[in-house]
Parts: sequence; C-alpha cells; structure tokens
Amino acid sequence: MSSLLHITNGDSLTNRLKSMDLKGDIITWREMLCEGKTLTNVGSESFWKTRFEFLNKNYKVSKSWFIEKTLKEYRSLCNHKQQDEIVLWFEYDLFCQINMLAVISWLKTHRKYANISLVCSGNEDDTDKLYGFGELDDAYLVQLFENRTELKQDDIEYADYVWQLYCSDNPIRLENLSDFENYGFNYLSDVIKAHLRRFPSIKNGLNDIENNVLRLSVDEKPKSKRQLLSTILTNQGVYGYGDTQVERIITTLKPLYHSFNPVRLTKKGKEILDGQTSYYACIQDNDAYLGGALKYNFLYNTESGRILKL
Repeated sequence: MSSLLHITNGDSLTNRLKSMDLKGDIITWREMLCEGKTLTNVGSESFWKTRFEFLNKNYKVSKSWFIEKTLKEYRSLCNHKQQDEIVLWFEYDLFCQINMLAVISWLKTHRKYANISLVCSGNEDDTDKLYGFGELDDAYLVQLFENRTELKQDDIEYADYVWQLYCSDNPIRLENLSDFENYGFNYLSDVIKAHLRRFPSIKNGLNDIENNVLRLSVDEKPKSKRQLLSTILTNQGVYGYGDTQVERIITTLKPLYHSFNPVRLTKKGKEILDGQTSYYACIQDNDAYLGGALKYNFLYNTESGRILKL
C-alpha cells in the first residue's frame, strides 16, 4: 500500500475527510490566489510576502493569523516528503481551480516522484447544476475518490504552464489557450474564460462580477444588505467567491447605492448598469491585480470576448 497525502480546498472538507476515516494524511490549502498579485514561484519567500501584503491590506489579515493558518499548513506540506501518492481535492469553480493550478505547479517542482491524482466535483447529474463537495454526501465523496483522475506528466506540465500564464503581466496570452480538452481538467476552460471577464468591460468599466452585483440589486430587489449578499453568493456562476470577497466588492460599489435597507441603486448606478455611462475612472485602482496582471491596464470586450490592452 502506497502512502497517501490528501491536499484539500478548505477546512470544511478536511474535517469531513477526517470523520470519514480515509487513509492518509490531510493538508488544507488555505489561500485565495484568484485575488491579488501572484508570483510563479509558489511557496518562495517572495511569493508569501506578496500574498501576505495583499491579504493584510485588503482583508485585514494579521501576520499571526497568516502564519498560524496558511504558513504553518504550508510548512506541514513541505515536511510531508514520504508520500508517493498525492490526492488533490478541488471543486469546479474559479476560486478552487486557481488554487489547484498553484498547488500542481509546486508539486511539479518539489514532488517529482509522486503520483498525483485529482478529485474534482462539479457536473454530477443530468442537470446543469454544478455541485460543491459540501452538497454531496459521504458515500458520494468516497465514490469520487475511487474514480479520481490520475494526472499524467502532460497534465502536470499543462497546469504549470497555465499557472505561469496566469501569473504573467499579460492576460491576452491566456485568451489564446485552446487545447483544454486534451488534459485532465474538465472545468479549466470555463474558469479561464470567467477569469478574463474579471477585467473591466469596455461597456461601463465594471467587470462581470460587479455588473452582476448591480443587476441582482435591481432584479431581485433585496430588502437588506445581508439579503443582497446571500443572493449574490447563490447566483455567482462559476466564480466560487466567499462572503468576505463579495462584501469587499459591494463596498467598492457603495457610491452607486442609494440605500441598502432596502437595496436601491442611485440614478447613476442604474445608468452605469445600462451602459449609458462608465464607472472606470471612479473605480480604477492602480494596485489591483488579477494574477500577475494589473486589473485596470486591460479592458474586456463583452461582444467579442477578447481582452484589450490599454
């Protein structure tokens, strides 16, 4: 029996796997690399320094929390050198898939000898619904584990390549990727398209997520900020953002709201949503990164689905 190491997408899954008595040790990957600046050399000192600066500035993450929750777990991963089989547990969404790419890139460098396999939830029945691990029962998780995808060397090289492109300063190179179906990542193509839609649109300077926040504010008429938050979390498609991330987006759009109790947009907010005017100059932030690219150095053309460099 080979020795096993599980790397999970978060604490709730880690706790479940522990209660399910699966063989092997479990490490939790506690990061959100879909936001803020990322460097290609995962796990290096400069990588963690860059990540801490982003999380501290934007999410008030303290140094002690970061060391305790993220770095300690990462060091534990570094100390697990004996396992010759590593199982990755990541879901279909952008949040998970970007973390997954980084972990595979790290494994490619530091665990050349290991067999790496992937348990990925998403399309689990005949409907269009995509499922997270939390929506599946234990027996189903065991089934996913038993049918996991073994990543070949080509898959690992490809994931590492996509990670390098994600961390580059030009997202246009990601746009030209077209051969996703040749590799063992069923959801990566949709995730990369969704990532590109996170750059501001030509139409009104807001990206796909920000436009969705305004649209849901009008269409769903939430009665409170809490209700708005919950509506966005349920209707965010493939992004997989958590509540703190969505709260941060709502805060950046606050000037476009007349009130949050009930939720009402200002006249300008409605005009921006309708594409009559642009919010680009007001929301532009010269320090906002998506991967290695400055968010406001590029525009997304919603009609052609292409990125333009400013």
